[in-house]
Amino acid sequence: MPKVELLTVSDALGLFSLRGAYLIGYSWLFGMSLWVTFIGGVIAFKSLPRQQFGALQHRTFPIYFGISIGLASGLLGLWTYSHPTVLQYAAQPQVADVAQAYTLASIVISQLLNQLVIGPLTSKTMFQRHKLEKAEGKSYNEAGVSAEMKALNSKFARLHGYSSLANLTAVIACVFHGLWIGNKGLGSL
Repeated sequence: MPKVELLTVSDALGLFSLRGAYLIGYSWLFGMSLWVTFIGGVIAFKSLPRQQFGALQHRTFPIYFGISIGLASGLLGLWTYSHPTVLQYAAQPQVADVAQAYTLASIVISQLLNQLVIGPLTSKTMFQRHKLEKAEGKSYNEAGVSAEMKALNSKFARLHGYSSLANLTAVIACVFHGLWIGNKGLGSL
């Protein structure tokens, strides 16, 4: 018969550690990334009129990117702090701990690009397109739209693609890191 373990106050207080903080931070980042990318956005797209969907994304994504940047930066800091070989072998990505640091850094960089460059340009283009639709009295995808609308459509599609690619890079990096820590653990953290 297995021994029953009793939970004491000191046991519960001992749960608050860097290791616990790391796992909660990673879980939050991963869960949020999956939700925003594959679930919440799809539900909103199917449920809202296009312009309302665009306005929602315009408000949601900066918060999502900001939280992603903060969490991934925190994880990168904790990883580097607890794995001294990261700094020692920083130029050698084949070193496992360094590869994980690069993985976390790729999340920070891709979401920073989305937050500071791609996202604002995409939103600006989307709102220009909304304004032109109103002025022309036509939806962006109707026959006979102006050359200006066609140019905005092309620009929006390109920027949206870049944003999606940057976000997908962050999601894939998150999956890779999760598989790593799930199989190899957190090391000395």
